Amino acid sequence: MTKMDRRRVGEVSPELRQDQFPAHPTTNLEMLNRQMIACERCPRLRAYCAEIGRVRRRQWRDWEYWARPVPSFGDTMARVLILGLAPGAHGSNRTGRPFTGDGSGDFLYPVLHRTGFASQPESTHRGDGLVLTDLWIAAAVRCAPPDNKPSTLEIRNCAPWLDEEMALLTNLRAIVCLGKIGFDAAVAALHRSGSLASRAGFKFAHGAEYTLPDGRFLLASYHPSLQNTNTGRLTEPMFRAIFQRARALAESV
Repeated sequence: MTKMDRRRVGEVSPELRQDQFPAHPTTNLEMLNRQMIACERCPRLRAYCAEIGRVRRRQWRDWEYWARPVPSFGDTMARVLILGLAPGAHGSNRTGRPFTGDGSGDFLYPVLHRTGFASQPESTHRGDGLVLTDLWIAAAVRCAPPDNKPSTLEIRNCAPWLDEEMALLTNLRAIVCLGKIGFDAAVAALHRSGSLASRAGFKFAHGAEYTLPDGRFLLASYHPSLQNTNTGRLTEPMFRAIFQRARALAESV
C-alpha cells in the first residue's frame, strides 16, 4: 500500500455490504472500519439514522444519505487522535465521513489545514481529495443520535470500537477530545486498556491537558458545534492553539 493510500482509510463506498468486503483488507484499521459500518448494536440510533436518510433535509433532497455508522478517517500512522461526540444528522450521517458536511466541520477543517494536519481547508464529501497527515478522527458514538444526545448505554455499546481503534493506533502520542462526552469516552477507554489506574482527577475544561502514565497526552477542547462557535464560546484562535499544542506534544519525543 502506498503512503497516500494508507491515509485514505475511511473512504468506504456507501453501496458496500458486509458480504462485499474484501477477504484481505489492506490494514487492520480498514478492517475495523468495515466491521463498524455494519454495526446494529443500538436499535434507536439505527432507526433514527435511517429515518433521517429517508426524509432528508430539503436542501439535501438529491443526496443519498450514508445513514449508517460512520467510519473513522485519517492517517493510519497518526500520532494525534481527535475524538468527537457523534455524527451530525445531516452532516456525517449524510456524507459518511467525520465532521464532513456541516458547521462543525466547516470550523474544524480550516484549523486542521492551518496547523498542517489536513491537505485542504474544506471537507464536503468522500472523494473530495482531502488527506489527513499524522491525524486520525474518530467519535465516541458512531451513529447520529437524536438531539446529539446518545444514551449511556449507546456510548457503552460503541466503546469496544474505540478500544480496538486506540490499540491499533500504535504511533499515538496525543488525544484531542472535542467536548465532554468525547473526553469522558477517552478517559474511560484509557482506563479499560490499563493506561490509567483510575479515572479520578480527570476533569473536562477547554484547554485542559494531562500527561498520562505511559507518556502520552490528553487534551480537551470545546466541541466546534455551532452552539459554541456562533456564540463566541469557542473562537478560531482558541481552537487553533489546541492543535498547535497537540502537534508540539506529538513531536516532542
